[in-house]
Amino acid sequence: MTNHIDTVQLGSTGPAAARIGLGAMGMSGMYGSSDDATSIATVHAAIDSGANLIDTGDFYGMGHNELLIRRALTERKREDVLLSVKYGALRGPDGSFGGVDTRPAATKNFLAYSLQRLGTDYIDIYRPARLDPNVPIEETIGGLAELVRAGFIRHIGLSEVGADTLRRAAAVHPIADLQIEYSLISRGIEAEILPVARELGIGITAYGVLSRGLLSDSLRGGAQFAATDFRAHSPRFQGENLTANLRLVDALAEIAARHEVSVAQLAIAWVLARGEDIVPIIGARRPERWTEAVAALDIKLSEDELAAIEAAVPADRVAGERYAAAQMAMLDSER
Repeated sequence: MTNHIDTVQLGSTGPAAARIGLGAMGMSGMYGSSDDATSIATVHAAIDSGANLIDTGDFYGMGHNELLIRRALTERKREDVLLSVKYGALRGPDGSFGGVDTRPAATKNFLAYSLQRLGTDYIDIYRPARLDPNVPIEETIGGLAELVRAGFIRHIGLSEVGADTLRRAAAVHPIADLQIEYSLISRGIEAEILPVARELGIGITAYGVLSRGLLSDSLRGGAQFAATDFRAHSPRFQGENLTANLRLVDALAEIAARHEVSVAQLAIAWVLARGEDIVPIIGARRPERWTEAVAALDIKLSEDELAAIEAAVPADRVAGERYAAAQMAMLDSER
């Protein structure tokens, strides 16, 4: 595997990040069972390949994910890794979600626990997981700015917010990046959010690039999801929606076969081609999946090829919302 990946700056004020990053959420049960030893090996594979951005959240496995990342980084140089951490989502002991809290006092509390679990004295990019409807974004960003000045966080990021919120936040403090879902079948940011982010010098860290495994070969033979798997409750993976979406994947697979690459690699390459200010975050859970993802960096697509890919997977043909109704209602980016 290559041990060099080109870097890009996240926005106009953010850190230098490798062209592709590792998302760790799936290592803490969100897509069914996972194995800690394999997860740690995947983190090591990512770093050894030249990646430096690792994305986690304090609510992934109720702290499990941060503790896992700490174990994975025990013998690694802290300065070689960019830790991106989401906070603010409230969870119960039964795993249920109870809203979001981004008050400055709550932010300090969340951060204190994350620093302890991660075994570090600073976090590179710290971001609210969602917009708190009860706290003005200016107040949240103001509290985060104090933590930047105190040295506990290096940069402020946001997640799943709309263009207006981006403007209001950036007026208080520079925003390094917006983490938001973006893929061949989730292209909602293109109309307004992406242009505003570019206008403001805010980078994009794109999650859901493989649409939770839909844009890969893994589900084309059918799928059964455990009750704890996010996809068991996601509209795009239910009944006729899944059948319709897999037809789009089959069309993409024909193009991938002509390029002699996998569906996942082609989907990643498409996102990479959308601009150097967009860094895909890949939720690999096994070293071999990370190796597959990194190989997408070598795929170069012409304008004609990009057009053919988009014609094979029209955004308006995707069946089902990307989240269930209750979660969609929490997305400022969808308003």
